[in-house]
Amino acid sequence: MTTNRRQILLSGAALFALALPGCQSMPTFSLTEAIRRLLTLASQNAFALLLQPGGFYDSSVARISLPDRFGGERGAGILSVVLQSRQFRDRLQRQLNRAAEKGAERAAPLVADAVRNISIEDADALVRGGPQAATAFLRGKMGPALLESMVPGISDGLRLFDDQVIGQAVRSVTGFDIAALAQDISRKADDSIWAAIGLEESAIRADPQKTNDPLLMGVFGLLK
Repeated sequence: MTTNRRQILLSGAALFALALPGCQSMPTFSLTEAIRRLLTLASQNAFALLLQPGGFYDSSVARISLPDRFGGERGAGILSVVLQSRQFRDRLQRQLNRAAEKGAERAAPLVADAVRNISIEDADALVRGGPQAATAFLRGKMGPALLESMVPGISDGLRLFDDQVIGQAVRSVTGFDIAALAQDISRKADDSIWAAIGLEESAIRADPQKTNDPLLMGVFGLLK
């Protein structure tokens, strides 16, 4: 182990020890700060990928599937002729994923604010938890706020991006309109965003050295 790395891990170990139960003589802020940094970095990395052009569509965990009323992924069931076309369905799915990006633009600052201001009651349990424990905690704290924040942006995105293909799809399904479609995509985008953040959290826990953050390296490096 190099001298620099040893110093980083030792400093992290000291911070970790300060936050362990029974160490009452020193401040116990380090594990809470570690969780905040973990969530900050995981969410920043996730949104950096999702907000790129094609970010949702190109993601293995975040791609938005077609609504069940459009036949879902497999196109099963009784569909109109237009929705039976694989070319049309691929084009439609790309547009829906582009609309999800507009929702994510609204969601990103909301997540950042939540991480800064959220009350972390048991940081030790989150540090020692599963690979996506902090993401699950944050999602539980935020509730439906993320989903609700995205609906307006996704509604706008559905109207902005190739309205012809989306309008044609909606008209082919009885009782399904743009508002219902926006709600459906918002629910899927909500799941996709949390999946992407969770994946980034897992990656940080698995290899904290890549963060170059002394606290994350010290705290999560000790648990490996």
